[in-house]
Amino acid sequence: MLQETIKALNDPVRRKILEILKTGPKNVGEILVQLDITGATLSHHLKILRDTGLLSDTKEGNHIIYEINTSVFEDVMSWITGLINSEVK
Repeated sequence: MLQETIKALNDPVRRKILEILKTGPKNVGEILVQLDITGATLSHHLKILRDTGLLSDTKEGNHIIYEINTSVFEDVMSWITGLINSEVK
């Protein structure tokens, strides 16, 4: 799972989506207006981010609201910190 998460973070569009969501939960339309991509492309990237656990989503009426799943980021940072600390010793 960690490998898929890091692979997902390697894409600049997905990193931009996460930057957009850093300010709080948003629906597809709110994300899309900040990117120069099609709705289908955004949907593809959101699926990858959801599948790796980096995003969670909730349905509100006719909209799906996306937000960052901070616990997954904490796991990734913990792994990176452990890796760095083992390199230093």
